Amino acid sequence: MVERKTTAAATLNYELSTVFPMRLNRFLAAAGVGSRRYCDELIAAGRVRIHGQVCTNFSAHPATRDHVKVDGKLVHADPPFTIMLHKPAGFVSTRKDVHARDTIFNLLPQKLSRLFNVGRLDAQTEGLILLTNDGAVAQRLTHPRHKIDKEYEVTLDRPWDQALAPKLLKGIFLDGKRARIERLHSVKPTRLRAVLHQGINRQIRRMFHEIGYEVKRLIRVRIGNLRLGDLPRGHWRALTARELESVEAAVSAANREPLGAARPPLQRQRNETQRL
Repeated sequence: MVERKTTAAATLNYELSTVFPMRLNRFLAAAGVGSRRYCDELIAAGRVRIHGQVCTNFSAHPATRDHVKVDGKLVHADPPFTIMLHKPAGFVSTRKDVHARDTIFNLLPQKLSRLFNVGRLDAQTEGLILLTNDGAVAQRLTHPRHKIDKEYEVTLDRPWDQALAPKLLKGIFLDGKRARIERLHSVKPTRLRAVLHQGINRQIRRMFHEIGYEVKRLIRVRIGNLRLGDLPRGHWRALTARELESVEAAVSAANREPLGAARPPLQRQRNETQRL
């Protein structure tokens, strides 16, 4: 049975002073008013007030205790917050499920109910998934142009034939798109490490099925520079400031890589995932 709680390292009592004040449009977006562009329109139209005064200054930086109103309604912004969760098998990556299955939000305390997941894992896939209330973080990690690594540990139903690797690296058409595995590394006869940049539905399972294999177990162990490490199944923790900086670094590095640049070999990482 999955134990549904946070690790000792995670806390909800993070310091608001490290993330406030923020620009007015970001403040309004974080309060759920709308996109930053829409919030800019509200500001320009004079529909935003701070302490009762109309504010059309796009550079205004309201603090956490400031009274900010939109069309007379008081709004409150949650500070940007991002967590990693070790998703167990059997949980779906959605807020509500029409089939009444357990969702990843059942693993979180109520205070984190306003977070949203950054991408998805299918129900039977385990491992690292991020949740945030920061749209900028989500965009950096999911936009195709950033080509962020997503690394998986793949357990197959029988020993791997290395001669088939070029088919996966060159690509297989799924749903009319060429699905590719960027890098592939054998760890044990039936266990591989695979890196994706794409996000096609059930991509790894379907690609291996196309060449005659079935994936018995799939664990995502890394997104960019963020590693699952020894976080237990069903547990979550807040990202550190250094980890958030590493997201920026990974995006910058991906955008600097010229087309056709040689990719580094996939190194074998040890002690990344919980051995069960």
